[in-house]
Amino acid sequence: MKHIPNFITSLNLVAGFFAAIATLNGNLNAAFWFIAAAMAFDFLDGLTSRLLNAYSGMGKELDSLADLVSFGVVPGMIIYKLFERNLTGGVETTTNFELTKVILTIVAVLFPLCAGLRLARFNTDPMQLVSFRGLPTPAAALAIISIIPAMTRENGFVNSITASNYAIAVYSLALSVLMVSRLPMLSLKTKNFKLAGNEPKYILAAVTLILIILFGFSGTALIIPAYIIISLIFPPA
Repeated sequence: MKHIPNFITSLNLVAGFFAAIATLNGNLNAAFWFIAAAMAFDFLDGLTSRLLNAYSGMGKELDSLADLVSFGVVPGMIIYKLFERNLTGGVETTTNFELTKVILTIVAVLFPLCAGLRLARFNTDPMQLVSFRGLPTPAAALAIISIIPAMTRENGFVNSITASNYAIAVYSLALSVLMVSRLPMLSLKTKNFKLAGNEPKYILAAVTLILIILFGFSGTALIIPAYIIISLIFPPA
C-alpha cells in the first residue's frame, strides 16, 4: 500500500512525457490534456499519501522531479512553440529573425529554470507547509496551458495575446518571476469549510464560476491571473 502514492506520482511523470511528445509534434491540444492528467495525478498522489499515511523521502523527491517535467519543462516547450508559430507562420514578422529567436528561446527556458528553483525551495522551506511563498508550479503551468483551449475557441482577447510574441514573453516572464518570488500566495488547502478565515478561497471560487459562465471554457485562461490578484489583495499570513 505504501507504494501506491509513488505509483500515482510516476503517472504524473508519464503524462508529462507524452505531453512533451505532443508538443514536439505541434499537437498542443493533446499536450493540454496530458498536462491536465498530470495535474490530476499530482493531486491524487498527495491525497492518497494522506489517506494511507504513506509518506516517504523518496516520494517527496519523485513528486518534485515529476512536477519539474510536467509543470516546468513542458510548459516551457509550449511557450517556445507559440513563439515559433508566430515567427514562422507569418503571424508576426521581424527583420532580426535570428536574434529575436535567440531572445525568445531564452525567455522560454527561464520558465522551467524558475520552476526548478521554485520546487527546490519548496522542498527545503518549512514555511511553505502552511502557505505558499511564490507562485506554485502547477498554477504557473495552468496559466500557460489554459491559453490553448481558449485559442481553439477563437477567443478574441486570448488570440490577440498569443498572436504577439511580445505579449507571450511578458506573460511568461511574469509567471517565471512570480514562481521564484517570496510573495505570499493563497493556498487552497483548508481544515474546514467555514466562511470565516476562508474568505479569499470562496472569492476565488466565485470569480472562477463567473469567468466560466461569462466566457465558457475560454475563461480558464483567466483563472490563474485572478488567483494571483486575489492573493495580492488578501495575502495569507
